[in-house]
Amino acid sequence: MKSEPLVLGIETSCDETGVGIVRGHTLLADAIASSVDEHARFGGVVPEVASRAHLEAMVPTMQRALDTAGVTLADVDAIAVTAGPGLAGALLVGVAAAKAYAVAADKPLYGVNHLAAHVAVDTLEHGPLPEPAVALLVSGGHSSLLLVDDLASGVTPLGNTIDDAAGEAFDKVARLLGLPFPGGPPIDRAAREGDPASISFPRGLTGPRDLERHRFDFSFSGLKTAVARWVEARQRAGEPVPVNDVAASFQEAVCDVLAAKAVDACRTSGVETLVIGGGVAANSRLRVVAEQRAAKYGITVRVPRPKLCTDNGAMVAALGSHLVAAGAQPSSLDLPADSAMPLTVVTG
Repeated sequence: MKSEPLVLGIETSCDETGVGIVRGHTLLADAIASSVDEHARFGGVVPEVASRAHLEAMVPTMQRALDTAGVTLADVDAIAVTAGPGLAGALLVGVAAAKAYAVAADKPLYGVNHLAAHVAVDTLEHGPLPEPAVALLVSGGHSSLLLVDDLASGVTPLGNTIDDAAGEAFDKVARLLGLPFPGGPPIDRAAREGDPASISFPRGLTGPRDLERHRFDFSFSGLKTAVARWVEARQRAGEPVPVNDVAASFQEAVCDVLAAKAVDACRTSGVETLVIGGGVAANSRLRVVAEQRAAKYGITVRVPRPKLCTDNGAMVAALGSHLVAAGAQPSSLDLPADSAMPLTVVTG
């Protein structure tokens, strides 16, 4: 019986240099070097800073992953790398490194889609993914609903953000409230001490007319603006801003919309499994709201542990392992970094 493939994955789409090693659905190593502290003083990710940080971190992060897994580069069966979407310069560092390692070790190369990898990583936690499934991907750059028939051949986009992504809104609202970057974790913590019903913030694209054209799309720009106006009004009146209540009410509005649209997508598609991935999937309230909504309709919610929700090499290795097992054709060595890689493309 042939053993499961041993796949190494490289992730450099944004501000984390990740190298993961997977055998089948078993995670052997997940080494990460983050440059988030270098971006914090700017209130967001600076592409040039991220690219330089990847250059510095790539070799030591690779060695740490190999040492943790107890393997050498010669032992792996394939190398997978995020080819897009993401920051162009950051992607180029990872793709160039993956090509070099693939040539040096004479291994097949798989350039994979970052968003599809966020779905694939769940298999490391919960085993093979039931197909079809609906995936809700929420991060700083993406808020998407996907119908996943087969990870090896492609996914069908159901909806996407038309302006700010959920994670981007978390960052901007955190800045308004004087909370640190990235905004997701501090808002999550503050919200636990606040009242989510204290302030009525808008739920974007949920009105009757919106649902005709944007049933599965997302919009968080209006919510971000509503929070800003509410906070500014309090400040002009010389009144203290109840940070915990604002955080809780904002977070509730985001999670309400995400969960409602995701469950609606499952019901409309006749799917009984919802996978939630991306950095915002680490939010504690989103997990609770999604599970409560889904349970009413017999829908199973699968969410990886928080460390696997944020960008990491393990998710890239997980998708690469799936592609190798499915007999997918490897990428050529002229594989480009595609910052706008569409959701319908799983491998480059």
